[in-house]
Amino acid sequence: MSMSHQSNHICIYLLSLSGGGAERVMVTLANAFVSLGYEVDLVLAIRSGPYLNLVNQSVRIIDLKAGRGIKSLLPLCKYLQHEKPTVMLTALTPANLIAILARILSRVNTRLIISERNVISMEASNAKSIFSRAAYALVKFFYPFADHIITVSKVSATDLLNYAKLTAETVSTIYNPFDLTRIQSLSMEQNPHPWFDDLQRPVLLAIGRLTEQKGFPTLLKALAKLKKIRPVRLIILGEGKLKVSLEKLINELGLTSDDVQICGFTTNPYSYMSRCRAFILSSRWEGLPGVLIEAMACGAPVISTDCLSGPSEILEDGRWGKLVPVDDEDALAAEIEVVLSTPLDKLPDVKLRAAEFDLDRGVKAYLRALGLPSRWEKI
Repeated sequence: MSMSHQSNHICIYLLSLSGGGAERVMVTLANAFVSLGYEVDLVLAIRSGPYLNLVNQSVRIIDLKAGRGIKSLLPLCKYLQHEKPTVMLTALTPANLIAILARILSRVNTRLIISERNVISMEASNAKSIFSRAAYALVKFFYPFADHIITVSKVSATDLLNYAKLTAETVSTIYNPFDLTRIQSLSMEQNPHPWFDDLQRPVLLAIGRLTEQKGFPTLLKALAKLKKIRPVRLIILGEGKLKVSLEKLINELGLTSDDVQICGFTTNPYSYMSRCRAFILSSRWEGLPGVLIEAMACGAPVISTDCLSGPSEILEDGRWGKLVPVDDEDALAAEIEVVLSTPLDKLPDVKLRAAEFDLDRGVKAYLRALGLPSRWEKI
């Protein structure tokens, strides 16, 4: 039985496809929805970002040509009035707020599901600009206007309920879905970095935007301690505003470009994950760090800070990988040393845990939250 056009049209609205975990998950969902026969529009405030080339040809990309942020409000209203999608899904606080406003102003009966990707109270207390501070203040007022809110971890759900004074049934947790088959095949591709050829010096890997949130200074200090007791190297994949200060810290710690390299953004981090000796997440806070799940899917031993929120849920309180206190370089160095001293076959088989975050399970849960029949009910 084929679905009528009306109940079949999904709009995913984002500010751009710049390289963050949330954008990657939304592209994964768009591709999965379209492969199940839904009509999918990926509506972007501005058509930019490295994930554009990952979008399935059948997904219609709509560029509102609005630059970032609030300027996309009126173009989004026009889109909603003209297209009247069955349901709109958004991610990240600024886009969520714009989508709520757009739906109110355009007076369409499109269902609106917003998703919050982080621990919102932490994000709000760390917000620097006037705009982002104002956005977090508006959350309490606007979020109740959404039909449903998805969070990416149980801790962030509880946090959002308290922060925005919402009722429990309006918020649910769906772990980010990952296309594990795709990750697996990309992890086998050639890797350009020469360090993986040197078996005498194990390579540690960290990935993330170069921001306060990711806690890279702690990791660099841990590396400087480790270097005194064993040969080891670190690759950081990511870009961001702290690059210069991190490079300064590298010099101050007496580390060289033969010890640590900040290699920028790559569309295939998996070829690094499958080759590193250990993957390190040094974050100070997170939502559900997808990069940790992806590293596990590639078989990398993992060490993570026990930050809010996500790592302890993913690692089941340390069953699958070491958890260390936030901002504690001594504890981090000690746990990395333990992992480097343990034969790989004595470490947990992290691929088994990663399988719990498979695409199928997540897509079904998203379709339920969107109020749409899954493919099993559509056939």
